Amino acid sequence: MLLRILLTIILAVGLAGCATTKKNVATTDQMEMRVSELESKLQERDSEIENLQFQLQEVKEAQIRNITLVPKGDFVKPDTKSVQTALKNAGLYDGPVDGKIGTKTKTAIKDFQKANGLKADGVVGQQTWMKLGTYLK
Repeated sequence: MLLRILLTIILAVGLAGCATTKKNVATTDQMEMRVSELESKLQERDSEIENLQFQLQEVKEAQIRNITLVPKGDFVKPDTKSVQTALKNAGLYDGPVDGKIGTKTKTAIKDFQKANGLKADGVVGQQTWMKLGTYLK
């Protein structure tokens, strides 16, 4: 995206540099306005693409975990055994999958959160589960 904008600006500057006569000033101004419009549309499209990519990633992650997506306000916490299994599959937990949040499980959750740039609070919230849930098989 940044490369497209930079190339567009270079093109606009190059075209403006070629238009040195007075009769071309109006044409240059029109071209600059058109380039500006196109850059704006390009930014809008890039934003739409990013949004669609995010939505696609959420759907893929949900399919991997074989769960149904729920609205953000209705997040349902995963059961502890699923958390422990995912942590074990991620290579961060070597304790038993017993459904109990003990010291080992809590430490593994925090380690996972740190490794994934999340707030390391030891709580499996929506953001943590979106990433951790991909380790369920």
